[in-house]
Amino acid sequence: MTSASPPVLPISNSQPTTTASSASSVQSQPPVATPAFRALINHISDSLRYGFAQRRPWAELADRSAFSKPESFSEATLRIRKNYSYFRVNYLTVVAVVIAFSLITNPFSLLMLVGLLASWIFLYLFRPSDQPLVVFGRTFSERETLGVLIVLSIFVFFLTSVGSILISAVMVGAGLICAHGAFRVPEDLFLDEQEPSANTGFLSFIGGAASNAAAAAAPAVSARV
Repeated sequence: MTSASPPVLPISNSQPTTTASSASSVQSQPPVATPAFRALINHISDSLRYGFAQRRPWAELADRSAFSKPESFSEATLRIRKNYSYFRVNYLTVVAVVIAFSLITNPFSLLMLVGLLASWIFLYLFRPSDQPLVVFGRTFSERETLGVLIVLSIFVFFLTSVGSILISAVMVGAGLICAHGAFRVPEDLFLDEQEPSANTGFLSFIGGAASNAAAAAAPAVSARV
């Protein structure tokens, strides 16, 4: 006598389907993009390291045996041009140190400048366009925010000591560069081998950082137009 076979239970595919659909939906979600501000900071950091790697030895910059009085104004101008092509990164480092020293010795101006830069970065350039700016319960539109930032910039640079300090520091740094370049004899600098790399160093950092900042801020600015 044969035993009856057990009944076959229906198998439901709803759970695998749901799992597959959820997995596909997870895979279809775009990866979290690196924030534009973090990308800009990383680019500036990399450019700074590359720029400092291109600087000349400071002992060569301060070699006393290579200094002599120029015989004419045209010779001094030629020396400045050649020395700047060779000591480009060192000269710009000197200007940056002078500006930093001027701001450090004027902490109020330094705080105002840092606050202004932070306002532009976090309130306009890298703030999501779908998040309105609310201050003391009042919502500011994009045009109002931009107008306030422009007025604040004009106030900081022209009605406080920040603008005069920056201009004075740049003039002092430029004076030091011109004085050193005019009295430094450039015959031992091998300029013929260094001319092809004239665009490296801090100038490439400035151009690269500026273009990267513009590219990073472009989506946020275009979304507000």
